[in-house]
Amino acid sequence: MVAALQYQEHSSNVLSVRDLSVRFHSPRGPVSVLRNINVDVPRGSIVGVVGESGSGKSTLALAVMRLMSSNAAIMSGSIQFAERELLSLPLAEMQRLRGDRLTMVFQDPMTSLNPVRSIGNQMMDIQYRNRQQSRADKRRKVTNMLRRVGIPDPERQLARHPHQFSGGMRQRIAIAMAILEQPELLICDEPTTALDVTMEAQIIELLRELRGEFNGSILFISHHLGVIAELCDYVVVLYAGEVVEQGPISDIFHRSRHPYTQALLECDPARIEEIRRELPTIPGDVPNLLHIPTGCTFTPRCPKVFDRCRLEHPADWAVGQNHAARCHLLAETERG
Repeated sequence: MVAALQYQEHSSNVLSVRDLSVRFHSPRGPVSVLRNINVDVPRGSIVGVVGESGSGKSTLALAVMRLMSSNAAIMSGSIQFAERELLSLPLAEMQRLRGDRLTMVFQDPMTSLNPVRSIGNQMMDIQYRNRQQSRADKRRKVTNMLRRVGIPDPERQLARHPHQFSGGMRQRIAIAMAILEQPELLICDEPTTALDVTMEAQIIELLRELRGEFNGSILFISHHLGVIAELCDYVVVLYAGEVVEQGPISDIFHRSRHPYTQALLECDPARIEEIRRELPTIPGDVPNLLHIPTGCTFTPRCPKVFDRCRLEHPADWAVGQNHAARCHLLAETERG
């Protein structure tokens, strides 16, 4: 039996996003990149966000960090972090949160590492708020963190610049910088996409260990379902700027209810048992968000579509413990 979902606030969440809508202004008109997003990150958990390119994953992360481009506007909603409303927070206070209690690791570490400064100087700068600590203590803290993330001989590496490290080592340094001050929430935006599978596995294992050590939470964005399955406790599925399904990792991977989630899983190479000449794909493309479809956004690509899907936007339905999906098929199940 399914039931209409009612979102409730819980003090156990380090992050609560409610009814968040974001629009980009373009020469062709407004683009509604996020619409009525509801996402929670419980304390001490790892929440994965998955979806095709263009689904709004990175925009969600940048909205939480308030690092969106100048042509972006938050049309409505709320972002509560540690019981503080980020959208109304003065910029100076938001800047104090970034790098301290709220941090982010980007897909390409060269976008967050300064190419003309040594990594030692960059990591020392992060600690500028710790005025009670001596420079020697700060340096010791930096070398300990670099050693923890797997940088060999960290004392000797402090004088080196980012270009002198491999891509995997740069990503380890970026992670070390992000967790140096033991943040409450770490946002990772596809941090393993540019890495080979061996380095990817090492980074995933490192994040899992570090989550327990700094006792924080992680919002992990990826298009790699295998990484999500290995790392996360909870999954949010985005499609064309909307959350179409979310739930515990076991429910999403073994009892998914939305046709889009099911299609994503069917395209995962790790789940394909028979030998094929071509990998499966989802027919069609993500809709043009300049013109939002009247009904369900997945209608043009859905193999289970029926008339109601083209006319009405579906509601969220609770289909299990902390498991919800947005699909008219669930409404039909309730009627039946």
